[in-house]
This record gives sequence, C-alpha cells and structure tokens, in this order.
Amino acid sequence: MSGSEIRKRFLQYFERNGHTVVRSSSLVPHGDPTLLFTNAGMNQFKDVFLGIEKKPFKRATSSQKCVRAGGKHNDLENVGFTFRHHTFFEMLGNFSFGDYFKKEAIKFAWEFLSEELKLDKSKMVATIFKGENGVERDNEAYDIWLEYLPKEKIYEFGAKDNFWAMGETGPCGPCSEIHYFQGNEIPCAEENEGRQCKGVACECDRWLELWNLVFMQYNRDEKGVLTPLPAPCVDTGMGLERLSAVMQNVHSNYDCDLIRPIIAEAEKSLGKKYGESFEVDVALRVIADHIRSSSFLIADGVIPSNEGRGYVLRKIIRRAIRYEKKLGLKQTIFPNMAEKVIEIMGESYPELIENRNKIESILKREEEVFSSTLSIGLEKFESSIKEFTCQGIVPGEFLFKFYDTYGFPLDLAKDIADEKKLKLDTDGFEKAMSKQRELAKASWKKEEDFSELSFSSSLSLKTEFVGYENLSSESQTLAIFVKNQKVETLKKGESGWVVFSPTPFYAEGGGQVGDTGNGESSASTFLVKDTKKGAKNIFFSFVEVVDGELKEGDSVKLYVNEALRRNTEAHHTATHLLHYALRETLGSHVKQAGSLVSPWRLRFDFHHFSAIDDDLIFAIEEKVNSAIFDDRLVYKNFMPLDEALKLGAIALFDEKYGDTVRVVEVDGVSKELCGGCHVDRTSRIGIFKILEEKSVAAGTRRIEAVCHNAAYKALSENLTLVNSLEKLLKIGKGQLLPSVSSLLESIKNLERENSQLKLKLASNSETKLDAQNVAGIKVLTKMTQDLNPSLLKNLADSLREKIGSGVVVIGNKTDEKASILVALTPDITNKLNAVKIVKELGKIIGGGGGGKAEIAEAGGKNIAALGSALENAPKIIEKSMGM
Repeated sequence: MSGSEIRKRFLQYFERNGHTVVRSSSLVPHGDPTLLFTNAGMNQFKDVFLGIEKKPFKRATSSQKCVRAGGKHNDLENVGFTFRHHTFFEMLGNFSFGDYFKKEAIKFAWEFLSEELKLDKSKMVATIFKGENGVERDNEAYDIWLEYLPKEKIYEFGAKDNFWAMGETGPCGPCSEIHYFQGNEIPCAEENEGRQCKGVACECDRWLELWNLVFMQYNRDEKGVLTPLPAPCVDTGMGLERLSAVMQNVHSNYDCDLIRPIIAEAEKSLGKKYGESFEVDVALRVIADHIRSSSFLIADGVIPSNEGRGYVLRKIIRRAIRYEKKLGLKQTIFPNMAEKVIEIMGESYPELIENRNKIESILKREEEVFSSTLSIGLEKFESSIKEFTCQGIVPGEFLFKFYDTYGFPLDLAKDIADEKKLKLDTDGFEKAMSKQRELAKASWKKEEDFSELSFSSSLSLKTEFVGYENLSSESQTLAIFVKNQKVETLKKGESGWVVFSPTPFYAEGGGQVGDTGNGESSASTFLVKDTKKGAKNIFFSFVEVVDGELKEGDSVKLYVNEALRRNTEAHHTATHLLHYALRETLGSHVKQAGSLVSPWRLRFDFHHFSAIDDDLIFAIEEKVNSAIFDDRLVYKNFMPLDEALKLGAIALFDEKYGDTVRVVEVDGVSKELCGGCHVDRTSRIGIFKILEEKSVAAGTRRIEAVCHNAAYKALSENLTLVNSLEKLLKIGKGQLLPSVSSLLESIKNLERENSQLKLKLASNSETKLDAQNVAGIKVLTKMTQDLNPSLLKNLADSLREKIGSGVVVIGNKTDEKASILVALTPDITNKLNAVKIVKELGKIIGGGGGGKAEIAEAGGKNIAALGSALENAPKIIEKSMGM
C-alpha cells in the first residue's frame, strides 16, 4: 500500500467516525512565539486544548507537515545515521476536544491498524504509564487494552516514556504507545556488545513505536500540582513514513515509496548505489531528507538567510551540500531532486506545485553559491590554522566563525586538525553556537505577544466589532487596565487599556494599524490613541482621559477618526492591488511576506530573488493605477474557508484562519482572505505611487508606497524639489538628469586627479630612500597623510619596487584614525610574516590588524602614537625574525 493511499485511508477512516478533516497548517506557526517550526499535529489545536479558542467541531483528524530541525525538538544531526530520524515528516493524528476519551481512542487506533490496514495483531504490543512522582498508574488504559491484548503484551513505563506535558504548566497526562515487532533479523547494538536485547524498551528498531495516544486529563499549575481537567482531551500522533515502511515490509523509512524515489534520483546524479557502503548510505539519506524539508519550508515562505527560520533552512541545505561534496559531486542536482519531491507529494500538498519555480531556483542558487564558498573555506581554513601550531589547539570562536561564514563542518575541521596534530576547542565552539541559537531564537519570536496585554489570556470578556459598517457606536465599558492591573476608574490625565463592546475601533492586525479616535460618557471625555487585540479576540483601546472620570460599567459613545480610517482603507486596498500587480508582472511565485498599512503609507514585503528595475517598477505602478482609474467595485464577504480557497482566494501560509473567513475581492482583479478595512470602490484610492524598492533579506524584497492624500503630498514635494534644483543649476525644464550626470562626471575626474597628486606628493622622496639595515634586511618606514587604502597599496608597491628586497612600513593619518601598512618583497616571505608584524604595530596605535603574509594593514584611534609605531618598527621586525 502506497504512502499516499495510507494517508487517504487514515483520514477517511476517522471522517467516517465523526471527525472533521482539517488541512495541514503551515510549517511556519502562526501566533505561537514558542515554536520555530510546526513539529506536531497538535500545534494548530494548541489554543483549543488550552480553552482559548473554540472550534465548531469536537473531533478532528489531520495529516500534518512537521519539521524538527531547531529548538527543543531537533533531529538535524541524527538524520542520515538512523533509519527513523527526519527533519521533515508527516504526522497522522486524531483529536478529541472534550468529546471521547481513552476507550474510544484505543478502539480507533487498534481498529484502524488491525482491521483497516490488516496489520498482524500478534506483532503489536501496547505500553501504559506505570505511575511515578506521585501520579497514579493509568489503570483505565490498562483495563481497556486488556480487551484487545493479553496482559503479557501490555508494558508499563515511567514518566520519561509514557507521560506527556504541553509545557512546564498546563494540560498534561499519561500516554499509551503501540509498538510493532519487525523481526529479530534487525540488528541490535545491545546484542552486538554481548548483552541481551531489551525488547520494547530497547533503542534498536526490532520493536518500532508506531502510534502515541496522549490522554490530557490533568492541569499542572505553577507549583507542579495536578488537578483533573473538567473536559479531558485526546491528542494522537503516528508518523506516516514509519507506517508506510511497515506496510511496505521494509525496515527503513528511507525505503518507503515516499522517500526511496528521491534517493534513486540522487543515485542517478551521483553515480553511487544505495547500500554500497555506510558512508554512501548516510550521505544519500541526508540529501533526500534535507531536500524534502527544504522544498516544503520554501513552499511555506521560508527563505534561506542568516537569522531565525531562514538560518535553520540554510543550515539544512548546506548540510545536504556537504554530504553531496563528500561523494565527489561537482554539478548542481538539487532542482531535479526537488522536482521528484513535488512529483511524489504535490497532489496532497499543492503549495509545492504552486511554488515549483521558487523552490528550484532557491535550491539551485544556494547549491551553487555554497559549493563555491565551501571550496574557499577549505583553502582559508588550512591556511589559517597554521597560526595555532604553537598553542596546539584551535579556538572555538575560530571554528564557529568558519562554520557560520563558510558552513565549514566541525567533522571536516577535525579531520584537517588531526592531520596537523592539533586539537579542537569543541566546548568553545558549542558556546558560540549556543549564543547564535539564542540570537536566532530572538529574531523569530513574534511581536504580537506584546507584554502590555499578556494578562488578557485569563479574561472571560467578549467584544463585538462593528467597525466595518459603523465609525461610531454606543457602547459599554467592560473593563479598565493600568499596567496589567484591573482598575475601576481612569481619572483626568490618566491612561490605560479599556475594553469596550460593541466597538467601532479596528484592532491592529493583518498588517493594518489600530484605529484611533475619541469618546465620551456622561462624566468624561477621552481620546483613543491605539487599538490592539489581546488573547481570545478581545479588543483593547488605549485611552487617555481628557476630562472627568471614566468608570467600568459606563455607557459611552465612541467615534473613530474618520479621516485617518479612510486613508487607511485606501492604503489597504492599494496593498491588495500591489500584490496583484507584482504577481502579474513578476510571476506567480510572488507571495506576501509581511505588510504595514497605515493612514500615511504602505509597506509590502514579498518573496522575489532580484532587484526590480525602473521599467518594471513603472509597469507595476501602472497596473495598480489602471485598476484604480477603472473604478472597480470592492466586495467583502464571509464564507467557509474551503469555499474561499476553491474560489481562488489567496491565503497566507503563515496565517492562522478559522473555519469561516472574510474574502476581500476587487472585481475582476484580486481576491484575498483579509479581515482588514477597505474602500467600497477603487476610485476612492485616488492615485498610487511607489517610493522605494529594496532588499530586506535574502530572497525578500520590500516596496514602500503611498496613495490618496499621501500620494498627492509626495508628488507635490518631489515636483517642488525638481523645480528648486532646476533654478539652482540654472537649467531648463527636463534638463535635470543630463546636468547632474555631467556634474558627477566632472567630480569623478577631479577626484582622480586629486588622488594622482596625493600619490605623487607621497612618493616625492623616492629619489632618496633612507632604508635601515635590520639583520641584513632593508626596512623602509614612511609617514603619509589622508591616503585612502588603494593609494596606500599603490605607494607600497612603488616603494617595494624601489628597494628591491626588504620591508616597507607606511604610517598614514587622517582626522579620525591612524593606519599602518606593512608590505614585504616576495623573496623574504619565508623569513617574515606581514600579519605578525602589523599586529604588534597595531597595538601601539590602540587597534589590531590582519591581511596576508606578504601585505597586511592595521588601524587604530591613537593617532598621536603613529610616529612611535614607525620608530619601533625595526625592533619589532628584528624580534619577529627571531620567532
């Protein structure tokens, strides 16, 4: 049975048993700052389990895309060396939110495996929680399992294996696992070392854990005390690749039909055979797995970069390239392998097909660039570690620098160090790596978990938003908070977060800023300075009381600042038109990566791989303005998510949507899922103007633009500036560009002449060279002023040529710093090293230096010490010769 068929039958089985089939969420978690990537089926239901979110169903089933390559769950370094570890896998799961519990969960699992899939019942066993740390044994699960298995096939383990918790606090409970016997022919490390296999408890693959059933029946508080949950829940997870391997009677996940064809593609390109050696097998497993995870991550909007999720993706890709190079490959193969991934998985995950070009082009570029970088890194590493010969150990910071800059692996560094009889400071490397992980973690934490409203998750308030139709409303003051504390009253001059319901104020979200405005009660007037959304969809307005007192329970009248809201609406609809124009002009690979919509401007981040030239910018602008001038109607409708997607509405993969969504459609042009505020017809946008296009990260571009009143202001300011420059330069209309070009050319010629004069002046004493003789080597020192690095090097080359053989030391001072350049003639590089000399001289001017053995440079801020450094140069050179 194929992996695709197993996935289909799993979802159909649970659908027949009253479960709602829920599509896989994105690998980029939405609204959960604790997660780097989605790593389990329950992630998208976390708020449901915590009681924060309600669903219209109590039973669900899914096949969830998962990546475990960072954070707490990180399998990256194990991948390739085992048959089971992956960075990407699919987790089949069924979930109950306060509906059924252990009896039904165990029945479903047993029935699906033994009846639906016809797995051999005699080869299956179950495990339960034996009781530990004051928590009682799971007698209920044991008794239920006795209905399906004899007691000798029910094993009991402690909390490490059979008790699950969502975190330090919160829902938790015992779990029960189903294991499948694969046969004694599977190798066991225990037996290889003369000991007996531990059976179900063994780390070998004879007994394969297939399915984990988690029974969330307790809540753990801050003191560690467990109390029963009023509505226990079920969360189960089973790896599709594992189950496919069992069903296809192979002992390795990598031999199942979901992965083996990808390995076959690599075999063809590499000229290697899977099974020919341990080293080849490890490399092929790494490459196949990493291409799978990279393809899915790119499809979900992650782009290789040097921070956050992009940094982890780049690590995955580079690890695959390292193993590719170990097998001697020189050409690019990743795009072909990605095509195989899309062929196998595209029907179930259409985002792969939609992003085919993006996936293949990113992988191709990363493979080409890093292959070159790795070669350079190898050369530099072998050259640089020579300086550690005396110490006998290569520092951890140095190792991490090469790992981070060139992706230079620690195992390769160890091989080279062993040849040189050097040790590695692996502890220092791990410290540097941990520091980088913390920086990466900080970079992907979502801002939406803002501390001001962190208390809101414990509230039971509800707010009704009426601001789509009304910009004013009569409302009630439900609660007031100051510095996270609930208060009864806000007095004149005081500020705090206030919950009104109903409210016309849009809360910041979807890139759109929160509304502002004002309000009044019978005893107060106040300003609304911002509006944000807390947990449980509670709207909070930041209020400053201008007069009187605002009290909890007060009836109020609320007024949105209409002028600002109308400008925001124009910019938001313009953002949708810009997205449409980008996709039409650049290609369907363009996907939104972030946005900001305010009354004064819009900012739109999107995935694209190169700068956009002026002609394309004009074409994009023209498409947006054409849609504006056509006066197209803008429709906003609520509908089921599945229906919206079938109609072609664009959804963001890192956004979390409910079962009912709002679709904003610009007639005949654009259709997107969006909860923001928009104009009724495009003519109200006025005019659209792009201000800037730039890169913000690898593969991510940003456009900043304006429309409506802001566009008029920007165009007016630009025209005023052009008029002023034309008057200043005394030129006619339309002559600004050629006139400025001519001026720049004149400046360039003058700078060139100035540089030549400086070099001539600096070299004017060449006729009389006062070189000292230091232990048989000529040493020439010279002081200069205001020379740039290029002129310094030219002067050094000229002086080296004049002295024929020896050392040239040049000191150069500017208003801001001192610099020293040391240059050797090629014939003495076997006796001296420019880097060692310049580092010592650099200390005198309060700095450091580096470069190559033949020429090196140092810089420092102690300009006054430059003369002393030149005076000491002969002594330092003589000392260096004796080292």
